Amino acid sequence: MTIDKLKFGLDTFGDVARDSKTGERITYEESIRNMVEEGKLAEQVGIDILALGEHHREEYSISSPEIILAALATVTSKITLGTGVTVLSSDDPIRLYQRFATLDALSNGRSQIMLGRGSFTESYGLFGYDLKEYDELFEEKIALFDELIKGGPISWQGKHTPTLKQVEVYPKMTERKMDVHVGVGGTPESVIRAARYGYPLMLAIIGGQPTRFKPYIDLYRKAVEQFGQPLHPVGMHSPGIIADTDEEARELAMKYLVPAMNKTGLERGWSPMTQERFDYEVNQGSYYIGSPETVAQKMARVIKDMGIERFDLIYGMGGFTQEERFKTIELYGKVVIPRIKELLKEGN
Repeated sequence: MTIDKLKFGLDTFGDVARDSKTGERITYEESIRNMVEEGKLAEQVGIDILALGEHHREEYSISSPEIILAALATVTSKITLGTGVTVLSSDDPIRLYQRFATLDALSNGRSQIMLGRGSFTESYGLFGYDLKEYDELFEEKIALFDELIKGGPISWQGKHTPTLKQVEVYPKMTERKMDVHVGVGGTPESVIRAARYGYPLMLAIIGGQPTRFKPYIDLYRKAVEQFGQPLHPVGMHSPGIIADTDEEARELAMKYLVPAMNKTGLERGWSPMTQERFDYEVNQGSYYIGSPETVAQKMARVIKDMGIERFDLIYGMGGFTQEERFKTIELYGKVVIPRIKELLKEGN
């Protein structure tokens, strides 16, 4: 592992923050405007990537990540502006390519799109798609998207996409090729698909021992070799809360993160999170919750054990106040990331 090549990101779905005085959620308009301020702060404290996730639910304000990223493109100069994820299955691959080609121009080559099928499925019905075609939609649309990013005239025929005969799609990306990643929740088929197209792999690890995903990294690297594709770094993202002390971070988690996870669990048939389960996730699992030193120690260990070259922290899950969201960003960039690099250098 080359420490200088490590990338550290922040991911959010735009959880609508809470007013510090009333405890009520702020407006969607405020939340969206605050996302721009969070992106500016992330760049200022040295974070490499900001990834915004597309969702269509009451608790999230981001349904069109690329619009917020375009706003950020005009007020930042270094940070990579990406998604995590864009739900390709319920989008139009042609319009999606056009939007991100435009974002790439505005940001001077700092855009990144992460394609996925979506951990939530509201977008399918919202945009007129059948969940029974969940796999079929993604397979067809990623194939078309892969043709689009090649930049030439396209001839194409599909079931869920338009028939094209030597069609040119604009704007062209002439300065570089689109930076495309694939977000995977943990199925071998998804890992192999990313390898087949030669896209970098991003693992969503939101519970359990992170090392149980190590076989997927091995599978990806073997598949890339078999498909004759270039080997890209593998990344992962997991939820976290950083505060001045372990106790404060755990209190915030119990107040915001645990109720949010239980709401999701109720919809998916999971059992409510017990104190024992929470302690396991914090100590051994996939929650990065604590003081800067506690979080840095755990992240450094996981980065080394997994052999990854990118780690994104999912922040602000469950609401938080805006001040608490800013605090996590600041501690992550100013304290945690430099400390992780120190620990990894000491361990080499």
